[in-house]
Amino acid sequence: MATSEAKVVPHPRGTWLDPATGSLVDQRPVLQKAAFRRAVLLGETHDVAEIHRWQLHVVAFLNVLNPAMAVGFEMFPRRLQPVLDAWVDGEMDTDSFLVRSEWYDVWGFDPALYLPIFHFCRQQKVPMLALNCYRPLVTRVGKEGWDAIPESERDGLTPSAPATSAHRQYLFNLVGRGRAGGPGGMAESADDPAFDRFVRAQQTWDRAFACNIARALAERPVSLVVGIIGRGHLEYGHGTPYQLRDLGINDVSVLLPGESDTQDVGTVGGIADAIFRLDRPEPPNSWRAKRQTAPQRPVEGSQS
Repeated sequence: MATSEAKVVPHPRGTWLDPATGSLVDQRPVLQKAAFRRAVLLGETHDVAEIHRWQLHVVAFLNVLNPAMAVGFEMFPRRLQPVLDAWVDGEMDTDSFLVRSEWYDVWGFDPALYLPIFHFCRQQKVPMLALNCYRPLVTRVGKEGWDAIPESERDGLTPSAPATSAHRQYLFNLVGRGRAGGPGGMAESADDPAFDRFVRAQQTWDRAFACNIARALAERPVSLVVGIIGRGHLEYGHGTPYQLRDLGINDVSVLLPGESDTQDVGTVGGIADAIFRLDRPEPPNSWRAKRQTAPQRPVEGSQS
């Protein structure tokens, strides 16, 4: 993470900023360059509707520039790939898709946040990819370590590249002192062995997204995968970008949304290739209340 002297620059709404320099950049070259990468990773905060609108706009632009693309989603484990294929092929309605994709169990956030992107993919016949792994695998790797997991139970994943010291510090800064640990107690620093369990779990997700992006690029007739992934897995070249590099995929762009009217270049330098300044007309959409009241068969287009 950058630690240079602070340089605060304005970031107006509706503009892209180069975090390395603090300069505003035109949208066209940002997206033209991204469209012909191997992977473009769009970070998100899961419960903010405006971020998902921004993702949809970027996906639509990239699809015009490079139709040979797929969109991958953190929200779905790989075992649900046949359901995503059937959805894009037009084999079910929205209600059925939410049920068959086990939405309220595997993710739980209000589907209205994501449905416009899902419908775009269906309408434009853009393949949707399930990027996640079997959830208990993350818990097991965190608790037991990778080597303890039989190969048949690894959900198609390969071992994660070891976390760098910078990545461990980034994760520790995210969760805060004493909030992550294992049976030996709470972690007191990024290098504390008590923090290993948390790091291993996070890296399992990072590796799952990377492995499934790499698999799609190798096995499907696509030249670009756009990943819809939580920003904590993407920032500063850690997480999924790091694991993609370990898999030999170096041609990757990370694009992030931002809400502040200024940026400190000393802080955001290296965080992404570009940051887009959002509007934000609504507050975060709490997933917990939605999960408690979710119907068995959600009504298409509802705010259920």
